[in-house]
Amino acid sequence: MKHSKVGSVMTSDVVTATYDTPFKEVARLLDDHRISGLPVVDADEYVVGVLSETDLMMRQAEAEDPYEPARTIHWRKLLPGARGREAKARARTAGELMSQPALTVYADDTIAEAARTMARHRVERLPVVDDEDRLVGIVTRRDLLQVFLRPDDEIRREVVEQVMVDTLWLAPQTVEVEVLDGVVTLRGQLERRSEVPVAVRMTQQIDGVVVVVHKLTYRFDDSHLRPSDEALKGVADDWLRKL
Repeated sequence: MKHSKVGSVMTSDVVTATYDTPFKEVARLLDDHRISGLPVVDADEYVVGVLSETDLMMRQAEAEDPYEPARTIHWRKLLPGARGREAKARARTAGELMSQPALTVYADDTIAEAARTMARHRVERLPVVDDEDRLVGIVTRRDLLQVFLRPDDEIRREVVEQVMVDTLWLAPQTVEVEVLDGVVTLRGQLERRSEVPVAVRMTQQIDGVVVVVHKLTYRFDDSHLRPSDEALKGVADDWLRKL
């Protein structure tokens, strides 16, 4: 089944910084281009880290307040990660302030894979690299949401062709497929019970599908069959379908 690739939604014209880019220049880049983060690259375009508005804000928040009364030990210095925060408070360049190692995705990765990476690591953007791990673009959460803007008729056509016909070998009219605002409803009777979860699961994997509501029935309950019976059944079915 084909899925939209990261390369189809990424931004190719990437605003970047280098390790030695001054703190103030990073802030200017973010403001001028109205972006919330950017990758830090080396001379060969390899991604060495990522900088975000949050990193800049943390740097300012951790910097010492000249008007704060001096104390022997500040309570923040006792918290986990205090040494790293102190280093960032003194950061003057992108390399000293960036988060590393950088999380990246490949242009050929699916949008679903990129979305899972973002959700798992709670990040809002991912640098996109080629097969040699060099920067070729950047993708954001907003970019990935474009997949949910697919027209309903386009989603329906893909469900019918790729799930019902190509995978389950059904006639197009066997299952009624209705799509409204990305919600797919399946109605009809399949041959075997085991085909129902397959139809639902594969439909869920179609780009742009929000949720699947199934009202599918089946003629034959094959859930009690042993593995050997399943294998024989599969061979027989394949033979019959070639007649």
